[in-house]
Amino acid sequence: MSRYPRTARPDAVKEAAASVVPPSGPPLFIAGPTAVGKSAAALALARQLGGEIIAVDSMQVYRGLDIGTAKASAAERQQVRHHLVDVVDLTGTFDAAQFVLRARRAVADIEARRGVPVFCGGTGLYFKAYLEGLGATPPPEPSLRAELESTPLSELLAELERVDPATGARIDRANRRRVVRAVEVVRLSGQPASVLRSAWSHPAAPGPAPASLLLFGLSRSAEDLRARINRRVDAMFEGGLVDETEGLLAQGLERNRTAMQAIGYRQVVEHLRGVRSLEATVLLVKQKTWQFARRQMTWFRRQLPVRWLELSAETEPAVLATQLAERWRNATL
Repeated sequence: MSRYPRTARPDAVKEAAASVVPPSGPPLFIAGPTAVGKSAAALALARQLGGEIIAVDSMQVYRGLDIGTAKASAAERQQVRHHLVDVVDLTGTFDAAQFVLRARRAVADIEARRGVPVFCGGTGLYFKAYLEGLGATPPPEPSLRAELESTPLSELLAELERVDPATGARIDRANRRRVVRAVEVVRLSGQPASVLRSAWSHPAAPGPAPASLLLFGLSRSAEDLRARINRRVDAMFEGGLVDETEGLLAQGLERNRTAMQAIGYRQVVEHLRGVRSLEATVLLVKQKTWQFARRQMTWFRRQLPVRWLELSAETEPAVLATQLAERWRNATL
């Protein structure tokens, strides 16, 4: 069971919102790799602007995936309302289309209270889908999806190379979920995903962000970011990640292919199955997280017109939030 309440808005947050009615304004978007400091900055920013946070995270939507996804604590969620967190059970499914729908509803809800929507997260596809649309790919078809998920990965990759070599050349071949979706798109539409999404994809170097788009990316030196990742992973294991994973296995974690892609949980499951020691598992999670962070940075730089802010090891979240708040205020003039 999740250690966080499912209630969408604690009474304490309602009372705080009732006492301060900020001017409405454009949403802010805070993106970047894992452990870069997005959540702390968004929390401080939301406090300054009287805003609410919309999590842009494909794993935080699942109830129960708490420690391994670094969800906001119960205290933080009482201080500032968070949307798109704990919205589906572990046995459910979630995708970019659902994110866009729910995010739009959240923005309307926040703006109706004259609050400021603060998008924060590291799932680039969700940012892109919200800002640019979903493209023309067909929705999943349950019976076909079940068939593909039971097909060996090697067969799926071979089919993808035949029917959509462009996608096959750039897809993460170890990510079964993405391979299944790519094959599914071809079978349902009769066209490669690379063709259907050609108009949706940016070239390697997207142009400057429109003045009205407050999309900020946080980055750090490789040494600083890797040190932060290592500290975060250590804290997760010290905070009970192994015990949390054991409990999630009893709730069907392994049957949810998407949730099992979350870094940390898959490696801990393997540890519990005797694949490797706990010490080796901790080191592997650190390595996987660092690799993932590098892929995130590459994706954001190539796919979205982000305004990058380079942080130092001494950067305080409150100071960064003040800088972002000032840019937001200038945009509302």
